[in-house]
Amino acid sequence: MPPTVRLTAQIFGAARGPIIFGWIAAAHQLGVAMAAFGAGALRTALGTYLEAFMFAGLLCLGAALMVLFIGRSGQERLAPAPAE
Repeated sequence: MPPTVRLTAQIFGAARGPIIFGWIAAAHQLGVAMAAFGAGALRTALGTYLEAFMFAGLLCLGAALMVLFIGRSGQERLAPAPAE
């Protein structure tokens, strides 16, 4: 969570960063609830969780592919970590 807080504060500013982070957390919880409901519905309909796990795996592969296309502009570089 701290990296997400830092990124939202850096990108959206100190005033709006916490609000945006709150919306990110709320959306994440709604997504988890929908996934749990969908897995339960598949289990009830098909009698097994196999299809739910396969679908979750496909979603993970899709997300991993999308990460490859994330780009950064020159202005939004993160500051390097301080040397110890």
